[in-house]
Amino acid sequence: MAATPSNMLPLGTKAPDYKLYDTVSGKYLTFNDIKGEKGTVVMFICNHCPYVLHVNNQIVSIANDYQNKGIGFVAISSNDVDNYPQDAPELMTEQAQKVGYTFPYLYDETQETAEAYQAACTPDFYVFDANDKLVYRGRMDESTPKNNLPNDGKDLRKALDYVLEGKIIPDEDQKPSIGCNIKWKKPPSIDLQEVNIKL
Repeated sequence: MAATPSNMLPLGTKAPDYKLYDTVSGKYLTFNDIKGEKGTVVMFICNHCPYVLHVNNQIVSIANDYQNKGIGFVAISSNDVDNYPQDAPELMTEQAQKVGYTFPYLYDETQETAEAYQAACTPDFYVFDANDKLVYRGRMDESTPKNNLPNDGKDLRKALDYVLEGKIIPDEDQKPSIGCNIKWKKPPSIDLQEVNIKL
């Protein structure tokens, strides 16, 4: 089955800013509003993607484990809700409450934020350090809905531990996420690709 990998935004990129509607609080938030003192995780997810549904509980677990250590978390959905109404903002609110998100769940209506981050799939993870520089991007772990590998979040957890310890994350630990492609309203200006994998 075809699935989409991360584009792997260049390391060292400063976190693109945004002002997006938070479907949890009802407020408009920027990157500075959600950033953590020691680092920040930006996740591109959505309501219906089976890859996201597969990792939702681990996302909540990781946020619970690291938010009190100075790591900020935010989730963003950029899908075209006209063609994928299950990702509409009001349903994002319901999903956040159902799953137990302890972080904002932002709606990227124009998809400009997804393009700025060169996001390609759901889920797609980005870790920024205390200076808002990108130090990790890609997967949470190697588990997918059907490969029977542990859904333990080990790759993202390891990256966050490195950030908290002030260490550089090794290049060999930078591996792309795999998931459903973001549902674009029009073809993005970034170069997206597909790979064939065993789910």
